[in-house]
Amino acid sequence: MTNDNNRHSVTALTAIAAVVAILLHACASIGNPEGGPRDYTPPQFVGARPSPGATGVTGNKVTLTFNELVQLVDQQKRVTVSPTQRNMPRIAVNGRRVEIELRDTLLPETTYVIDLSDAVADNNEGNRMEHLHYMFSTGETLDTLGMSGIVLRACDLEPMQYVLVGVHSNLNDTAFTRLPLERIARTDDRGRFTIRGLKPGRYRVFALNDMDGDYRMARSEDVAWLDTVIEPSTRRFTSMDTIFTFDHKVDTVVEGEHTLLLPDDLLLPMFNEGYRASYLKNTSRLDRRRLQLVMAAPQDTMPHITPIKPKPLQQRWMVPERYVKEASDSTILWLTDTTLIAADSLTLAISYPKTVGDSMVATTDTIHFVFKQSRAELKQLEQERKQREQRAKRLAQLLEKQTEGSLTEDDELDLKDLARDTITVVQHLKLEADGNSGNKIEITDSLRFKVDEPIASINQRAVHLLRQRMPDSVWVAVDGVPPLTPRFDGDCMGLTLPMVLQPDSTYAIELDSLAITGIYGTATNKFRREFKVKDESEYGSLRIDISGPASGDSAIVQLLDGSERIVRSTTIVGSGAAVFRYVTPETYYVRLVHDRNGNGLWDTGNYARHIQPEDVFYYPQRLRVRRNWDISEAWDIYATAVDLQKPEQIRKNKPETKSKLLKPKETKKPEEDEEDEFNSNAFGRGTYSGNRYQDYHNSR
Repeated sequence: MTNDNNRHSVTALTAIAAVVAILLHACASIGNPEGGPRDYTPPQFVGARPSPGATGVTGNKVTLTFNELVQLVDQQKRVTVSPTQRNMPRIAVNGRRVEIELRDTLLPETTYVIDLSDAVADNNEGNRMEHLHYMFSTGETLDTLGMSGIVLRACDLEPMQYVLVGVHSNLNDTAFTRLPLERIARTDDRGRFTIRGLKPGRYRVFALNDMDGDYRMARSEDVAWLDTVIEPSTRRFTSMDTIFTFDHKVDTVVEGEHTLLLPDDLLLPMFNEGYRASYLKNTSRLDRRRLQLVMAAPQDTMPHITPIKPKPLQQRWMVPERYVKEASDSTILWLTDTTLIAADSLTLAISYPKTVGDSMVATTDTIHFVFKQSRAELKQLEQERKQREQRAKRLAQLLEKQTEGSLTEDDELDLKDLARDTITVVQHLKLEADGNSGNKIEITDSLRFKVDEPIASINQRAVHLLRQRMPDSVWVAVDGVPPLTPRFDGDCMGLTLPMVLQPDSTYAIELDSLAITGIYGTATNKFRREFKVKDESEYGSLRIDISGPASGDSAIVQLLDGSERIVRSTTIVGSGAAVFRYVTPETYYVRLVHDRNGNGLWDTGNYARHIQPEDVFYYPQRLRVRRNWDISEAWDIYATAVDLQKPEQIRKNKPETKSKLLKPKETKKPEEDEEDEFNSNAFGRGTYSGNRYQDYHNSR
């Protein structure tokens, strides 16, 4: 009995020791607990109250239920309710439910669409559902027609993300400016939209970047519209649908029947007409010699300016320096009349067209310009005045001694110093070469000059262009040098020498003293600069044979860098070749502007005048220009769908990155060729027929 008890005790102790050992081993093994694979599946819609597609609905509250905890992402820019609501709905998340309360009184016999797009995401990983919308009707029927398309910025084909697209059944032109849109949708991150819940009928379609939230057009907002009236319809079709497993393997292929909402390929080119109210925004006196006027909007002509007090002694009392930009119109008045320069207070009458309501009214403003100096400046001026008086007094004394014949040797030296005509020639001239900071310039560069006060006169005979003759390195004068000319209208201090320079040559530009004189009598000093023109072998050339523009149509072909800055441009008429010679080796992109009015610029649209923006096209691949290499490409501007024309490398409004793949996609190495990167399916059917607004394809 005792032995049995001992055996049981030993067995118990052994078991306890084993458990302790296991626990100690576990405590010594420190590591992270293994979790399961990341969740890549978005929430699933379970049901709604009222049920989707319900009719005869009277309540103003909707509850959508999902299979897991959810959250709303950027609901302000992703969720829309149609018809448009005066009071914003209350939207809240409660666990697995999204609760929506419509604060407007429900309209009778009306279909309501709550489009949540991709705003609903799971609470943990942020996986978002896509194309989520919910419909119900307060009447006996549910309106199920719709239309879809894409909104692109007209000037550069950028997808317009999260802007409103809506319709009016009122076909009057003023409906867009006076009435809120009837039914709306919002574009996604690719600029695509679908408007749902439409009744049979005829509609005008609009897009709007609604900055003030009133669902109607303001002249300062980005807008787009279709010239044609749209009648929505449907078409049934059958297709073989593939169901994939979570790891992207084919699970099942089934036959599915679908309803296509037509039209589904509307193209809305969005623009801003650049409207700005015209008024005198700012005036100032920069110093004694300069006055500044800033207009709030660019003007066709400079304001008419008349001095009131004091009256100038000269008819040409100022020189204007004017810079017109997209958002403003700035003019600096360089005063040349000594009476105006000396006056501490000036009064001018400025006449210009001013915006009053919706009209432009001729207006004249009386503006006072006051020159104020600091105490330090006044003290310095006073010291200079006293010094001038002392010099004048000393000079008078010396002249009297000279008359009397009593000048000493020191007096004669003082008299020479005081009586000397000290003409100071200030070197204002600065030579610039486009895009170059050194002495080596491009073949296509012009020689540009800049002085620091408006130019009064130019002595063209004092300008010399020399070329170094090889192999003896002797400088010889270049014949037929054109005159220095203003760089552009309104620039009174810039000059250019429009000279065609020979490649692989060394030049020198020389200006004699007093070659250029400013309005205040200062002149340039002697100037010389040497520079070398690059050799032709350092460049490549690019030829693009363009087809598509109609005969007689003017088009601007622009060569762009990676920032979409225009490097070079040329014009063609109809189909033709755009040739760019002496192109610096780099990666470029090509854009074509259909220049309808032939002014050499891209022109925006104007809704009030029924003018659409000028069409823009992009060559859908980047072009690598290499040294001493000629590139020739063919481009049919209608061969690629409009939303796929712009190369991905320069597209700015890119789709959001969504983590939905179990495995990351393989990425190409930078050195790999990317000529096939545009073979994905395009908006519509992969081609653009040329109709600017409705791209229906016969292949449907």
